[in-house]
Amino acid sequence: MNGSRDSIQALLRALVAKVSHGINGVDIVICPPFPYLALAADAIRGSEIVLGAQNAWCGNEGAFTGEVAPGMLVDCRARYVILGHSERRQHMAETDELVARKFVMAQQAGLIPILCVGETLSQREEGRAQATVAAQVNAVLTVAGIAAFERAVIAYEPIWAIGTGCSATADEAQQMHAGIRELLAAQDADVAGAIQLLYGGSVSPANAAELFEQADIDGGLVGGASLDALAFIEICKSVS
Repeated sequence: MNGSRDSIQALLRALVAKVSHGINGVDIVICPPFPYLALAADAIRGSEIVLGAQNAWCGNEGAFTGEVAPGMLVDCRARYVILGHSERRQHMAETDELVARKFVMAQQAGLIPILCVGETLSQREEGRAQATVAAQVNAVLTVAGIAAFERAVIAYEPIWAIGTGCSATADEAQQMHAGIRELLAAQDADVAGAIQLLYGGSVSPANAAELFEQADIDGGLVGGASLDALAFIEICKSVS
């Protein structure tokens, strides 16, 4: 929940000026707050940057004041949507089951879900990190099936690393990403091999290259660093 009309316009102008024709084939998706979706869609028109949103509800209409339906996001020209972000799970009490329902509805509306998964510090210290993440992925697999992941992205974001400046090591992140890919491969090796797995959690220009060198890390879900155009561009270049 960052930014204003002026700051977002300035940020997007800087990004479009640098990446209007892409960066070596890197997929670049921006996910501004809901009030600025239309502004962002206009700002990136004609560039290689793609629009996404930060959340969506699990239905397309009804008495859910304050929520935003997946179809509304499509109307705003969004192609991606972040679902299950740790802050929504923590502060809005979103369960694995609710996130799974949102995933299904987002895909039905034509959106590509970016499914966020990750463990707390206590879960990692207790040796439950892998099991926690597996349960979050399995909740979606149960209702959507493995084929749904042909048109989805998974972002591993250890909760203890988000906004703290304390990123997971490249080895820790790779271990979790490999576990996620193995979990999917148990049902369909082709889907597991093709899906984009992102790392999120204090990604910065300083650590991006080492993270993205790992075999199963395909890119980043960038938080605070995305508010700085130059830093974000350097991270994007690290993917290639």
